[in-house]
Amino acid sequence: MQLGGMALRNGVLLQSERFWAAAVRRPGGGVSVTSGEKPRLPARDSLQRVPLLRGLLRLGESLAVLPAVRRSTGGPVLPQEDPRLLAATAASAVATLALRRSRRGSPLLKELAAAGVSLAPILLLLRDSRLARYHGAEHKSVAAYEGGLDPATADKEHARCGSNLIAPLVVTTVASNLVLRAAGRERQPVATFVAGLVSIGTAMELFSWMARHQDHPLSRTLRRPGIEMQRLFTTSEPTAEQLDVADLALRELLRLEEAAPEPAGA
Repeated sequence: MQLGGMALRNGVLLQSERFWAAAVRRPGGGVSVTSGEKPRLPARDSLQRVPLLRGLLRLGESLAVLPAVRRSTGGPVLPQEDPRLLAATAASAVATLALRRSRRGSPLLKELAAAGVSLAPILLLLRDSRLARYHGAEHKSVAAYEGGLDPATADKEHARCGSNLIAPLVVTTVASNLVLRAAGRERQPVATFVAGLVSIGTAMELFSWMARHQDHPLSRTLRRPGIEMQRLFTTSEPTAEQLDVADLALRELLRLEEAAPEPAGA
């Protein structure tokens, strides 16, 4: 069973294909554990066989969990709720728009600069050492489960971390925006929206391929920026208490999987 997850502002969220579980450290020191079933699109069985669409489906279902996590925990636990991130995201959007509308520089350089500016909110958010440590705890718990390891000795960097999607996404976004510019449609909302979906779907296909072919030279090249970002910025070694929180989330997720009936057609 393949697991994924994300760091919360004071805890860890883990997901399997069917379920999610979150563990959050409360101000008084106790840990609140909540869980549930992931939302499913009615046509998912058909969509998950279609290239590009299946990546968008997986991403959409993972993000659709977040409102339920927010409701069940009853507090501002999502990283996206940090006021600093909201302000940085707004500033990044303005700067990105200005770069793309600038008449100076080549289209390729402008797209690369815009991609760099768009990463600023993520780096700002994950400079929060507590969030970075919970990010490390999430990685260690998943690696320990997958490899039969002690979480304390597992690596804090993980090959399937969302940061490893950055290089594929930069490549596909730059390519799609250059195509839009060449076609003279970079300011048409519908064309921009479709190109965005195609670039995300293509990046997700690359990301899945990288996970299946971790030793391939191209996979290692595309993964390297994300691994270095994890090493330098977005993950830190967690405390024993933070590892305990991640372990509680993992135990709850495994409990749900063990109690659930086999899916139809399995």
